[in-house]
Amino acid sequence: MALLQMKAPVDYQVQLTAFENFLSDFKTSPQETITHALGNINIDEDDLSDEYDFMDEDDNAQQERRRQRAQKQPPRHKYRDMLQQLADRKISEVVIDLDDLSSYETELNEGLKLVEWVEQNTKHYVEILSRAVDKLMPAPSENITFKDDVLDVLMANRVQRNQMLEGIADRESDPTILNDQYPSQLTRRYTLVFKPRISTPENPVKALSVRQVRGDHLGHLITIRGIATRVSDVKPIVQVSAYTCDRCGCEIFQPVTDKQYGPLTICPSKDCQENQAKGQLYPSSRASKFLPFQEVKIQELAEQVPIGQIPRTLTVLCYGSLVRQVSPGDVVDVAGIFLPTPYTGFQAMRAGLLTDTYLEAHHITQHKKAYEDMEIDPMIMRRVHKYTQSGNLYEYLAKSIAPEIYGHLDVKKALLLLLVGGVTKEVGDGMRIRGDINICLMGDPGVAKSQLLKYISKVAPRGVYTSGRGSSGVGLTAAVMRDPVTDEMVLEGGALVLADNGICCIDEFDKMDDNDRTAIHEVMEQQTISISKAGISTTLNARTSILAAANPLYGRYNTRLSPVENINLPAALLSRFDVMFLLLDTPTRETDAQLAKHVAHVHMHSRHPDLGTGPDGVVFTPQEVRAYVAQARTFRPVVPQSVSEYMVKTYVRLRGSQRRAERRAAAGGGRDTANNNNFGHTTPRTLLGVVRLAQALARLGFRNEVTQDDVDEALRLVEASKESLAATDERAGAGRRALNASSRIYNLVKGLADSGACRPDDADDEEDEEEENYGAEMSLRKVKERVIAKGFTENQWLAALEEYTELDVWQTAGNGTRLVFITAGNGEREGSQEL
Repeated sequence: MALLQMKAPVDYQVQLTAFENFLSDFKTSPQETITHALGNINIDEDDLSDEYDFMDEDDNAQQERRRQRAQKQPPRHKYRDMLQQLADRKISEVVIDLDDLSSYETELNEGLKLVEWVEQNTKHYVEILSRAVDKLMPAPSENITFKDDVLDVLMANRVQRNQMLEGIADRESDPTILNDQYPSQLTRRYTLVFKPRISTPENPVKALSVRQVRGDHLGHLITIRGIATRVSDVKPIVQVSAYTCDRCGCEIFQPVTDKQYGPLTICPSKDCQENQAKGQLYPSSRASKFLPFQEVKIQELAEQVPIGQIPRTLTVLCYGSLVRQVSPGDVVDVAGIFLPTPYTGFQAMRAGLLTDTYLEAHHITQHKKAYEDMEIDPMIMRRVHKYTQSGNLYEYLAKSIAPEIYGHLDVKKALLLLLVGGVTKEVGDGMRIRGDINICLMGDPGVAKSQLLKYISKVAPRGVYTSGRGSSGVGLTAAVMRDPVTDEMVLEGGALVLADNGICCIDEFDKMDDNDRTAIHEVMEQQTISISKAGISTTLNARTSILAAANPLYGRYNTRLSPVENINLPAALLSRFDVMFLLLDTPTRETDAQLAKHVAHVHMHSRHPDLGTGPDGVVFTPQEVRAYVAQARTFRPVVPQSVSEYMVKTYVRLRGSQRRAERRAAAGGGRDTANNNNFGHTTPRTLLGVVRLAQALARLGFRNEVTQDDVDEALRLVEASKESLAATDERAGAGRRALNASSRIYNLVKGLADSGACRPDDADDEEDEEEENYGAEMSLRKVKERVIAKGFTENQWLAALEEYTELDVWQTAGNGTRLVFITAGNGEREGSQEL
């Protein structure tokens, strides 16, 4: 009884003809070709979004605008030109866009359903389309010369020999001669991949998580979203193994399709069989064909994991041109063929009948690409530039960072500068000066430190969030692992390596062990990680900004202890932070009421209230902030001579004020140990931190030069980070009397005079010598701006100015443009009645 035969569901020959017509006849516009070459860069999509990210509609609208613009361009043959470039050896990858195939099929309306069959049986249609490409391959426009690669010469000879055998088979009507042709894998110098269809309202396509992949998807073209956790080295994998016989001299080719194969040892050629010679075969690596191969492990995203479950992983195999496109820590959409593979070796004995699964990658889409790789939408930049003329763009951008969190405006400004960063310099002798800004947030519980860290890790292109208690020194830097593919000892990067060219957010910084915390010292200044483990001695790049959040020693800030005792971090680590904010939860009636209203509004309406950002109430989305930062980072501002001199004088004044404070503390027998001056010493790193902050401010203004206002704002942020300590006087001050407005303004101005801030623009060295003997000279306009920025009214400022001028504490000079502070070295005022 004959076996039942099942008819093929489709006629593959008819489909092959349809594919040939598609490759030769499909037309598109040049602009759409550019869009496909860029890979339709998506900054974010639905599953990656959280409560701050609403970017799916923007991405789809952007792609739709590109498609509409592309339709206005004159058409051209997309795939015919691609085949010509392939024949001229300019490209090595053939990308078949299923959107193009779908639009072509819609125009023909023949009912072949090519796209559906390709998506359901992708592996088979790779071979069918490869045959169509081989048949339509045009002649190269340039002949082979001695300057070409050896592989080009070999490929040309193989193609020529195949054509010669085809001619002989036609003349002699003997199809068996075609068996002596080179395998088709040897004559193809390209990788054919499919690009999946983009999501449209008519055909929604959603990326799957790893646990959503089922047995129904076997052999299908699917898209999986995840984060790359491990990326192997690129190794050559054999596709066609070639041998040479030592008796008859024949070349034998063995196509390899599985993970393991048995090499041939006895020559199967016709000559050896007739002579019964059993010639010995020797492998010939030069005639064999190898493909670049890389194994990637992707893991589910945190928001895709159900409650109480652990993330699942999936193996992705990349071949040819798809290698080196993914780095550990990247969030990617991988489109590929879901296939089973049996276990091999000892794993097969243990697994029995079980099989493993993997994804053969065809197309990779990066999310949150690096700033330099991002394609900025002109419409976003036009919307941002619309508010540039108001002069408040710096404030608007700062308030757009975590708008659901109340207050902390100076902290948000510092975080905005952290996203922008300074300019990294490479000196001629190879020394590298970092431009990344490091910030530490320390404060009482409940001041939204962790929420700020979470937001920054979402907005940054490469943002890694980790907790201090769950992180070890090895987990932050690098660990030595055994590679499951090659069984070699390899390095696997930790959180700091994954955040290279990004931001590493470390929560609960104070809970880390001291031994683990020392691993961060080298990263924060040299931005490298030196490893000497298991016979591996190397240096890894960790060009990352550190954003740390910590609690004081006893949970809440203890006003009876000095700031150094409260912070409880080593001075070597504190000096590496450019800005360190101390956020204290001080109960005041006005701010507590505003905070409660803000929180209640967020819970009632699921959005932030009006933040006072102009009449429109503008708040930029994370996508707009990211696009603006990407544009700002293209500038490399320099410090001109005049600003450099101003920074030098300011730094000298800061060091002088610190020296005087130390002398007063020594004279007082340690009585002033809780003074603000002991919180963060002024070191040369402080000067570098001011330079970095000023360069970041210049970048925000799209300028290539740092101005004096940038330096003043950078100094103001550094001072603002310490001023929250003044609130400790109110928390501890049971016996101290409340200061009136004039006394508080006096203390503020005296602090500005001691730090050298608000200097006149035209100050010179001679005036500095006079100030040493007479008093500090400041710009009246800048002092007034600082005082009003602290919440005082103009009337309070004028009253304090007049009161202390009558007491001969300061005087105005230069036709009312300068303020000369006479009483250098006096202590703070307890009240105006003591003057």
